[in-house]
Amino acid sequence: MAAAAAVIRGAIPAARRNIFFTGTPEIYFAKAIDNSRLVKVEDPGRNREMKQFGTALACLFLLVFTYAWQHFRAIEYGYQIESAKRELNDLTEMNRALRLEDASLRDPERIDVMARRMGLVPPEPGQVIRMDSASADSSAPVMASVEPVIVLAGQ
Repeated sequence: MAAAAAVIRGAIPAARRNIFFTGTPEIYFAKAIDNSRLVKVEDPGRNREMKQFGTALACLFLLVFTYAWQHFRAIEYGYQIESAKRELNDLTEMNRALRLEDASLRDPERIDVMARRMGLVPPEPGQVIRMDSASADSSAPVMASVEPVIVLAGQ
């Protein structure tokens, strides 16, 4: 109340007076408006514009979605390619190791040493029968032949 009295008397400078006094007070009244009887008139131009906008938006979404799908598939294929390369390198290394092992196991000197440890001895002359004399073509008819049979006694 004291500030209002000071404004009236002019004790407060004019610049500060505007802060307190803003002009005529405004009064608002609430009025109920009944729009239930109004009928909305459709605008065919607006409907056409909205359909065009929706179609354009759908096309844009489809293009962006297709681009994103291709991008992520390319990344996934890159991971698959790297995995396949890694697996190929592992299998190549394993193949090389197996070939080395196979070569070492087929070494005739190693086989001879192991055979001697097991008590095997080289064959005597006449113990070996060569099968090379048979024809190479197994589908051809075989002719009977008489060859002496060697019987080994006591071994």
